Amino acid sequence: MKNNTFMREIQTRHLIMIAFGGAMGTGLFVGSGGSIHQAGALGTLIAYCVASVIVYSVMLSLGELSSAFPHTGSFGDYAHRFISPSAGYVIFWMYWLNWVATVAVEYTAIALLLNPWFPDVNIYVWVALCAVAIFVLNVFTVKLFAEGEFIVSFIKVFAVMIFLILGSISIIYNIYLHGFSFTFANFYTANNNSWFPNGLTAVFMTILAVNFAFTGTEVIGVAVGETKDPRNAMPKAIRATLMRIIIFFIGSVFIIATFVSSNDARITESPFVTTLQVIRLPFLEGELPYIPDIMRFILVVALFSTANSGLYASTRMVWGLAQKKMYPSIFARLNKKGIPIYALLMTMLFSLLPFFFELGIYICLQFFPELSAYINNKSIEHMMESLITVSGFTMMIVWASISYCQYVFRKQYLASGKKLEDLAYVTPFTPYIQIIGILGCIISMIGVYFDEKERIAIWGTLIYIALCYIVYFATKHKFAKEQ
Repeated sequence: MKNNTFMREIQTRHLIMIAFGGAMGTGLFVGSGGSIHQAGALGTLIAYCVASVIVYSVMLSLGELSSAFPHTGSFGDYAHRFISPSAGYVIFWMYWLNWVATVAVEYTAIALLLNPWFPDVNIYVWVALCAVAIFVLNVFTVKLFAEGEFIVSFIKVFAVMIFLILGSISIIYNIYLHGFSFTFANFYTANNNSWFPNGLTAVFMTILAVNFAFTGTEVIGVAVGETKDPRNAMPKAIRATLMRIIIFFIGSVFIIATFVSSNDARITESPFVTTLQVIRLPFLEGELPYIPDIMRFILVVALFSTANSGLYASTRMVWGLAQKKMYPSIFARLNKKGIPIYALLMTMLFSLLPFFFELGIYICLQFFPELSAYINNKSIEHMMESLITVSGFTMMIVWASISYCQYVFRKQYLASGKKLEDLAYVTPFTPYIQIIGILGCIISMIGVYFDEKERIAIWGTLIYIALCYIVYFATKHKFAKEQ
């Protein structure tokens, strides 16, 4: 480490796997069950296709920005530079909140996945162990984080490939045995012989949750600041990951929706495991031996990977704020290993707040068991849904800011007399691709408002944004003087 700057120890192979690792988490492996339950098989597939268009357009814009400005504070830095310092401040905190909420969801999802294997072990024990392990991966060197993420991301990518292969074989086998109508019955007879069991509105309500599933793809925009040769690494990572992620997501959801009805899908159970318990393959009688348990283990690894990426990314947001003299200077300090240790500790603490809340409920029930009629697994399910709403809503604001900043950058770049061919990566179809990205994000945020039980999460997030602006204007000169 030199001059309190990051060590550039992340390589292109790490960057590619970080993109995979950040995206394939609870949103896909667990949250897709909740989406199918709400929107039905066809509705969820439509929602994933819409979300794919949104994430594709945003990532194309991110490719140009991050190649031109490979900073670790990326998203907040872009908003600071191309919108306003106050907008940059808010985007920093939006992205931080997104990942703090996501990491909290990952802790709980991992504990729920392990619970069937160890029913006598309290889920809070697993949450604590998971948090400690993720902290260790992030606290020593960024190379350890990158190598750890590379390994676990490779495992999850390989697992999804096997899932796609087994699912595809089973679909073909089902068509051979029973025909198209029986095989794809979930798509048009999910509930009361309806294409959309809860109406078309449920599809719009689901888009935000589905966008949450793609959250993490943009982490490479943060990691590029600690990457060797970022000018060349970022375009390679964008090209290598984007279409593959979309194919993996839509392919997986199509297979799940084929085998798991909307009535059987839940956010607290992984539809991947459920699917592997019901699919049938040629020459095999009954369910696949050991495969569901193997997938359960892989999903634990996958969610651990996403939490790992989330803690990394959110920590860098706090560091970025302090680096821009918008937050106490102590959070800009790096240890000898090049880790923003104080920013890491602060983020870790906040990611555990929902865990402490759940633990408080658990302790309360030990003394007042009569409250169990009001506080049960549904409470955990609702908390997960609310955290996903908060994370998805804040992420849409960040994504929209990326698209807008790229448009402003391109306009300023050309106005200065520079040529597009001098850029390491050029976003195609400007400004149309940015319009698609921004409109898609707005539609996603409006859609979730139709879900009455999640409105409180939306209003809470809007209050959080207002507080961010108030704090910025109240402190914008304070921290600059201290540093």
